[in-house]
Amino acid sequence: MRESWARFFQILGEEGIDGLDQQAAAMARQIRDNGVTYNVYADNTDKAGARAWALDLLPFLVSEEDWQRIERGVAQRAELANAMVADIYGPQALLSKGLLPAGLVFGHPGYLRPLKGYQPPGGNFLHIVAVDLAHTLEGGWTVMAHRTDTPSGMGYALENRLIISSLFADAFRELRVRRLPAAFSQLVATLAQQPAAQPPAPESEDNAAATVSKHIVLLTPGPYNETYFEHTFLARYLGITLVEGKDLTVRNDVVYLKTLAGLERVDVVLRRLDDAYCDPVELRQDSTLGVPGLLQAMRAGNVLVSNAPGSGFLETPAIHGFLPAISRALLGEELLLPGVPSWWCGEATARAEALGEFTEAFLMPTYPRGMAQPWEGPRLGMERGLQRLADWRERIEQVPDLFTIQADLPLSHAPRWEGPHIGSRAAMLRVYAIADGQGGWQVMPGGFTRLAGEGQPAVSMQLGGSSVDTWVLSSQPAQPGGAPSQFPMAGAARGRAAKPLAVSSRAAENLFWAGRYAERAENNVRLCRLVLGSIESSDDRDDSALDVIGELVLACGLLPTGAPQPRASLRVFERSLVSALAESTGWTSVGQNLASHVHAATEIRNRLSNDHWRTILAARNDFGDAMEAACAGSPGSAGDAGIYDRPRVLAALDHLSMQLAAISGAQGDRMIRDEAWRLLFIGRHIERVATLSTFLRVFAHNGALLHRTCFDLLLHLFDSTLTFRALYPGRSDVPALVDQLVIEPTNPRGLYGLLARLRVKLGQISPPASPAGTGRVPLPQWLPTVETLPDWETLCQRGADGKYTNLVRLCEQLTDMMVQLSDEISARYFSHAGMAGTRVGAQP
Repeated sequence: MRESWARFFQILGEEGIDGLDQQAAAMARQIRDNGVTYNVYADNTDKAGARAWALDLLPFLVSEEDWQRIERGVAQRAELANAMVADIYGPQALLSKGLLPAGLVFGHPGYLRPLKGYQPPGGNFLHIVAVDLAHTLEGGWTVMAHRTDTPSGMGYALENRLIISSLFADAFRELRVRRLPAAFSQLVATLAQQPAAQPPAPESEDNAAATVSKHIVLLTPGPYNETYFEHTFLARYLGITLVEGKDLTVRNDVVYLKTLAGLERVDVVLRRLDDAYCDPVELRQDSTLGVPGLLQAMRAGNVLVSNAPGSGFLETPAIHGFLPAISRALLGEELLLPGVPSWWCGEATARAEALGEFTEAFLMPTYPRGMAQPWEGPRLGMERGLQRLADWRERIEQVPDLFTIQADLPLSHAPRWEGPHIGSRAAMLRVYAIADGQGGWQVMPGGFTRLAGEGQPAVSMQLGGSSVDTWVLSSQPAQPGGAPSQFPMAGAARGRAAKPLAVSSRAAENLFWAGRYAERAENNVRLCRLVLGSIESSDDRDDSALDVIGELVLACGLLPTGAPQPRASLRVFERSLVSALAESTGWTSVGQNLASHVHAATEIRNRLSNDHWRTILAARNDFGDAMEAACAGSPGSAGDAGIYDRPRVLAALDHLSMQLAAISGAQGDRMIRDEAWRLLFIGRHIERVATLSTFLRVFAHNGALLHRTCFDLLLHLFDSTLTFRALYPGRSDVPALVDQLVIEPTNPRGLYGLLARLRVKLGQISPPASPAGTGRVPLPQWLPTVETLPDWETLCQRGADGKYTNLVRLCEQLTDMMVQLSDEISARYFSHAGMAGTRVGAQP
């Protein structure tokens, strides 16, 4: 073993090595608990499609000497890449001097003609440059590829570090592994301090603050992108707003974010969207992911986009053969790290040389894989392995510019734990350079190391590869993080944030629905626990209670219309209900509500604490696992005579109930109390009023309130049993029930109290900016005041049929109000529909 690996295993000791299987299991649990995923294109983000992140247990060790060479070489490559982009979109001296073939640039879809002549604020086209490196069998490091468009992996590298360093804390400390956070701090500081070409005039204290507090957003393609987890992770870690293209708009060449309060200017866009999709006006017209007018806003100097679109031509494998001469011309230096030997077949001399020298080589596509190829069969790439060049010679001669020939460069292997032994896979290291804003580059001490999949010649996560944490070893004690970045503060901005965290309309919508899904799941779980805990597998039951139970389950969507009813067969009804709890059974099931909650929470990940986020994930995962175990013998369809463990089902619901209570507590205690937070609780209140009104309506309509069993069931559903028994000992009459469940303002589930609190929260949300002539009725006026609602005596009146008609009517009207109010909130704050609203009648 090399010295570094010998030290690593010496620190672990025999006991540590014997425990590697347990460590691997702990690592898998952390990945699941943290919700770390990677989506291959064509997968979706549902539980069946999102793939758990592939992380190997053993770290990838880089010696101090190796890292010194890598650090200098990668910084040089980043400087060279930025200089090349500046030249290609500026004087184009490289083309005029013949150092870079014009066909390789202008024929590449990564060259964007609309940006010719563009000068970015601060002068840097690139702020992050990634370089893929291979440690060859001879012991050197060779550059395999450059990533300049949207370099991915930094977020995954940090997540890997958080997991692996906690598992090998002693080794991590004693090997003096260099830390990663400084690179992320540098990235934010660089973007925040880039000068704006047209800063706002400091006419007020707010404008003075705006000049030093830039609004930075991270632009993502959305949840179906393969690295969406990384986008949400980075946005949260960097403290910036995660947005999709539809969240932004361009007005008068200025980029704005659509927020609850209207449009808010965006100064910097950290781009994770491929450049061709950024602007459907000037680039791909079929793009629904970009921002119309973004390029014009860039040219006007009103927004900084990082990295600037248009650097994709540097990612072609054909570039390697030209870089030595370009480095001498632009930097006056020889390349410190060699590139993989490559020949672009678009040059006749290079093509002839490569075809004459090699019988077998890698055939690489010169241009991105998305481009059409003029032949049938599989696409080119390293994953296809070495190719016999004689078999391809005719096609190469027909369209030579599409082909790049690369010499066989066997990759060295990294060890991996394959319990109970150590195996190995081919490895490739991606290292990141961050611009410092002063013309230099800071290289992140570590990187994103990937291993090839089993039997794969290429390193690719999409082909079943995995990742490992990268440890850069040091002989020096760990250094504390650098001093916090200093920003001059002016006027009202001194000592406080210039403005609260912006809430995009999409984020607000997901906050609203996160509240609704959490409340819906909580109410449905309470109902399921009540039903399964109160019925028995016999027909000797109170018919009124059975009728109410059957109607409640249908009203809440836990069983479809036409499903077996409890009076017909309790056994079949119970089996149907248990089978319908799973996530796959429909959008109204408990499992699907949990999945929808996870989806909404994923969109607002940067607003959730770690404990809050992990509890949301655990609620979905634990319940799914528990139900799968409890119903292992069930065919899974409603009404089938499946086998399930009833106590385990009830235990799963009990555990889920506690987790949902923890989520409710986190929503109330661990989130910023801004307008978005109020909107989340408005969502909860709307869902609670609608559900509790439905519960009460079913009992009142059926006349079940006169039966003691049903009376107790309703108290349980309102979570008010203890309070009621304390206030009204020994009573089971409807007037006392109505007083506690409807009238009493201090009951957190009393309907009138809920309405009053909902009106208050609605009044605390700023009205959105409305076009002239489309003024809307204030949201609180969409609900009646408590004073205008039916009083206690009216609700307790019984009709000629003996039923509580006024109480039933109230419940029906409250449910309708919640539907209309939800639609109006959506129109005002999420879709920004321009129609003026009308007020719901004050008298129900």
